[in-house]
Amino acid sequence: MSKKLAVIAIGGNSLIKDKNHQTVPDQYEAARETCGHIAGMIRDGWNVAVAHGNGPQVGFILRRSELAAHELHEVPLDVCGADSQGAIGYALQQNLYNYFHQMGIDKQVATVVTQVEVSRSDPAFQHPTKPIGSFMDEATARRRQQQDGWDVSEDAGRGWRRVVASPLPMRIVEQQAVQALLDAGIIVITVGGGGIPVVADAAGHLHGVAAVIDKDRASALLANVIGAELFIISTAVEKVMLNFRQPNERALDHMTLAEARQYLAEGVHFAKGSMAPKIQSVIDFLEHGGQRAIITTPENIGRALRGETGTHITL
Repeated sequence: MSKKLAVIAIGGNSLIKDKNHQTVPDQYEAARETCGHIAGMIRDGWNVAVAHGNGPQVGFILRRSELAAHELHEVPLDVCGADSQGAIGYALQQNLYNYFHQMGIDKQVATVVTQVEVSRSDPAFQHPTKPIGSFMDEATARRRQQQDGWDVSEDAGRGWRRVVASPLPMRIVEQQAVQALLDAGIIVITVGGGGIPVVADAAGHLHGVAAVIDKDRASALLANVIGAELFIISTAVEKVMLNFRQPNERALDHMTLAEARQYLAEGVHFAKGSMAPKIQSVIDFLEHGGQRAIITTPENIGRALRGETGTHITL
């Protein structure tokens, strides 16, 4: 196995470019572009585990389920996560296979439908804030709250939505399987959408829960437990910005761990729903044995690895 081991967490822009390109063929094409950049990295000697988001895809599955509810059973949220892991994994692994064939790379790719254990006592379960599914009127929201035990919330005057917890990842259940595949030189697609959230009962049996794990936090955990030296977060911006979208906005070429902690604590640089969890994930990775991280866009992965762009975060 290559000694160069990396985890790449690809964001939503790697699968859905914009609202006009959301179909399955559109997503496949977006995945193809991103996989070309990952394949180039693998050609250069890296062994890679790929993680990905799944928010819009889970939303589509939930919407189909809602529309068909008069005729078919609805799909639980944890099963939506499993469904999306398989579908997105299929697109990624087929595209990577095709690039390997084209480049003459002797590599295999496998998708692992991955469970991630969370704690029943995680405070997030007491304060669910992650909106999922379609907008509803208040009467429908209250009915689902009564009948199905949903947590619901009014969303900025646009209607009511179901909200679920976003607990912290504790353990990647299939870690040993992922590690065995990587040790065999196989590229692995894993912890899709942050993993399927599961909790353990008193007997140690696992059960799916209605929650959403942040995919960057789960990816950082993955990078630590498999001993990756590099953690790449592929997102919509080429570099991390201080004072984002302000007149004094400034791109960062490099941050130390201490600087990342400081900028995050200041609370004015990184949006809570986008860059802040990415910076926290990088901090987690470096604090638990990681060596370096890069944040950049998919098309700039190669240049970032050569030190030409991206934001590099080190100890």
